[in-house]
Amino acid sequence: MENYVGKRLDGRYEIHDVIGVGGMAVVYKAYDNIDDRIVAVKVLKDEYLANEEFRRRFKNESKAIAVLSHPNIVKVFDVSFGDRLQYIVMEHIEGITLKEYIEERGVIEWKEALFFMNQILKALQHAHDKGIVHRDIKPQNIMLLENGTIKVADFGIARFSHSETKTMTEKAIGSVHYISPEQAKGEITDEKADIYSVGVLLYEMLTGKLPFQADSAVSVALMQVNKEPTPPRTLNPNIPVGFEQITMRAMQKNPRDRYCSAAEFLLDIEDLRRNPNMKFDYGTYFVDSEPTRFVNKVPSDESTQVIKTVPPSADARMKLDEVNVKTVDAVQDIRPAKHTNTKVVGVVAGIAVAVIIFIGILLFSVLKDGVDVPTLFTGKKIEVDNFIGMNYLDEIKDNEDYKERFNFEISYEPFSDGKAGCVFKQDPEAGTEVPKGYTIRLYVAKSGEGQILPDLEGDNYQEAINTLESMGFVVIAEPVEDENVPIGKVIKTKPAAGSSVFEGSDVTVYYSADESSGKLFKMPDVSGKTLSEAKKILQKSGLNLSKTEVVDSSVEKDRVVMQSPAEGSPVQEGDSVILTVSSGQVFLKKNIDLPTKVGKVNVKLYVDDKMIADNNVDTDVLSKYTIETSGDSAAASIKLYINDKLYYESTANFTKEPVSVTRERYYTISFYVDVVGLDKETARAELNKAGYNNISFIEIPGSEPAGTVVAQTPSTSTSPNLDKTSAITLYIAASQESTQQPDTQENTDNIQVQ
Repeated sequence: MENYVGKRLDGRYEIHDVIGVGGMAVVYKAYDNIDDRIVAVKVLKDEYLANEEFRRRFKNESKAIAVLSHPNIVKVFDVSFGDRLQYIVMEHIEGITLKEYIEERGVIEWKEALFFMNQILKALQHAHDKGIVHRDIKPQNIMLLENGTIKVADFGIARFSHSETKTMTEKAIGSVHYISPEQAKGEITDEKADIYSVGVLLYEMLTGKLPFQADSAVSVALMQVNKEPTPPRTLNPNIPVGFEQITMRAMQKNPRDRYCSAAEFLLDIEDLRRNPNMKFDYGTYFVDSEPTRFVNKVPSDESTQVIKTVPPSADARMKLDEVNVKTVDAVQDIRPAKHTNTKVVGVVAGIAVAVIIFIGILLFSVLKDGVDVPTLFTGKKIEVDNFIGMNYLDEIKDNEDYKERFNFEISYEPFSDGKAGCVFKQDPEAGTEVPKGYTIRLYVAKSGEGQILPDLEGDNYQEAINTLESMGFVVIAEPVEDENVPIGKVIKTKPAAGSSVFEGSDVTVYYSADESSGKLFKMPDVSGKTLSEAKKILQKSGLNLSKTEVVDSSVEKDRVVMQSPAEGSPVQEGDSVILTVSSGQVFLKKNIDLPTKVGKVNVKLYVDDKMIADNNVDTDVLSKYTIETSGDSAAASIKLYINDKLYYESTANFTKEPVSVTRERYYTISFYVDVVGLDKETARAELNKAGYNNISFIEIPGSEPAGTVVAQTPSTSTSPNLDKTSAITLYIAASQESTQQPDTQENTDNIQVQ
């Protein structure tokens, strides 16, 4: 696996540290020296680059994923589809994974789980609306910021829901503990596969345990297909019944029995937030939990007529007028009896049942909204207090007076002009009369500092968008007809210039446009064209080539590999364009495993006996050395020496793409350190660093400076591969004041320095 720490990708992204390593990619923390910001760079592992089909899919999918723009989705800034390197550049998130948070907490309190689920489902619905299925939802792929904001990441194996939705069983994708049964079986996957994975994630948050665990991945996959999970309340009785029902519905084996969409899932989550006592009773759509109610007793030669009361569910919430119509239809469908009095009784009984159903649904809807039932019938209402400006945690949350009169639904949102933690908006407004127990929605300002929105009026709208996105805002471009403003220029922004706006907030850019005049058109696609061809296309379109950048790539020299603005972006005559072209050079990048914990060593790299690199490497810090070289030979000799000893050699074929490396061989070399000539403490430190700790010292007379090592046994020449546990004796030059007994001197004279 390539290690890019210390390298610069495409002359732009300086790789600093490894953030994480996944099944298919490595994520690095990097500095973008063009946009002057810290980013995360996700690099596809080498083994996947060799697969042409996978590279093609990665390219197509990465382009699609880059269109996602949502506050709860990690933003993608850039992608690279080189033949020797493929990566995605994303916003860098300062936080922890949801998996780490679960492991730290053990069990997530159910109200907090509701808060997380709200954000996760909103992110998924955005992706699904764009036709993208994540297919690898798990807590490891969800980032949690300090202020509680959720960011869904790692769309690396996502697919368009309308294409290539079948997953081959032998290539099952996703983490086995979270994949849907249809993924495990290699069947068609769509948005409902994500719904299942979210259900597993919710199960883990509420119980602290995964629903299925086994010794092997195959066993877990089989359990996903065949076994029912233990109900969450069995493991955590503090979970509301409704939350258990939501979780179990999301984890139904048959996709048809799950939520139809993330939006529907979110509706039930919202209902539960408003009324924790809500019960959904999924699976009882056609089964009555009450005794059967006979409308009419008819002669034995006729079928018994039955009307059942059906508890309302999230899938079957009807408007009251629809319920009444269907109830009347049900009554009218009752077969008339042969006797008049029986018919009358039947009709009366049917009407009675209809009334019962009506009242039942009315009460259900009332309870669902958190309304106090006695207040409903008495008609007494209370006035909503003014909560704006109050600190929610300190003044509202545990206030018994408020808790007795209202239910609260809290929404943490960016608000630049409000104090963090304080309410800046409420619904309904203060003074409104509502029933006791009514749910009040409070909007609480997030913590953090906002950024001052620059004045972009009159700027080119595309440049304005780039500026705002670099500041971390979610930009919405809105064309407006304005004859007083030149086409393509910014009219205004919302919020207005000078406002303090939180990172991740929406900023709308209103720009002048008149498509009917033909002045605004789509950016042509020049990707893959030669630089001269691209220039002609731009010139013909009235666009200006403002900058040309060169990146290393196996693509033919001077071919365009990237353009900005992107293909299809709205542009106007005179707009500036930046093109990135290929250098045409083919490079080999390969990691060589270094001996570990042997201190600082000298590394020399030779290609066809020509030295191209000479570096000092600290093996206590780095475990790999990156070979990065070019060539044109079909059988180039590569040799790597450590401390002038041959350690690695191979043969590289630079006529293939990617460069193939064969005949690899590692050699065992000694790292037993020669410390003769060093002072005592330095010698000890060098041997310790090399892993040798069994050291003893003997002072002997000599002409060397006092404290200098004059000899060591065993020597490096006679024991180059000395075992780390071996005893080592260092002979130290004695000081002039030291006196030696004759027998000691005699013994010293007989020492044979090896």
